Amino acid sequence: MTFRVAFVPGVTPTKWVRIWRERMSEPIETASVRVDDQRAVVLAGEADVCFARLPLDRDGLHAIPLWEEPAVVVAPREHVIEAVDEVALADLVDEDVRPVASGEEEGAIELVAHGGGLVIVPQPVARLYGRRDVVVRPVTDAEPTRIALVWPVDLTDEQRERVDAFVGIVRGRTSASSRGGEPAASSPERGSARSGGRGSAKSGGSGSASASPRSSSASGGSKGLSGGGQGGRQARPSRGGPSRPRRGRR
Repeated sequence: MTFRVAFVPGVTPTKWVRIWRERMSEPIETASVRVDDQRAVVLAGEADVCFARLPLDRDGLHAIPLWEEPAVVVAPREHVIEAVDEVALADLVDEDVRPVASGEEEGAIELVAHGGGLVIVPQPVARLYGRRDVVVRPVTDAEPTRIALVWPVDLTDEQRERVDAFVGIVRGRTSASSRGGEPAASSPERGSARSGGRGSAKSGGSGSASASPRSSSASGGSKGLSGGGQGGRQARPSRGGPSRPRRGRR
């Protein structure tokens, strides 16, 4: 069964989709949705999860806030704000800042390019619909927006397992610790102390014995304590110790 991921404009789920395909046997597909539809697509079962832009009515949904999006102002080229690196809301009091309806960001930015005022939008949205005939500047004291991953509360066990696997991917859970899916074969070049990859003191992976004295003592184990292993050296007789008795003169 295909795992379906919805996302609002400005979100790029490419990385997580790639990791899913590496770890899981089920296919995955993505679809861009309007902010106005972000809640409905998951409740209607049209998507298993959605990268949604808050605020959002969370009734019937689980939501994990992920990251914030700074606000930027979009103005036409040669506008006065082009001369500065950033602006505050107070700098825009006398400007024609127009509200932007959900799903109308691209048209609003095009209108700005033709002298139709200014708009304030999330930075990823301005980047998505960026044009050469507009200028974008951060608004330092504007409230940022936030992206969250949402999915329905009511799920079957199979659906919940798949959602848990995707949530783990988004949160950075490794394949070895993933709750669901088929873990990908671990790479010998990316080992850790727990998995026994290169440089692992616990497993004595390639290069560990010669890399440091600590690795050598760890690999020696109890033999090193008794003097018979690689972890410890047997004491040699001192040169100043007892010597063979000399023969007397005849």
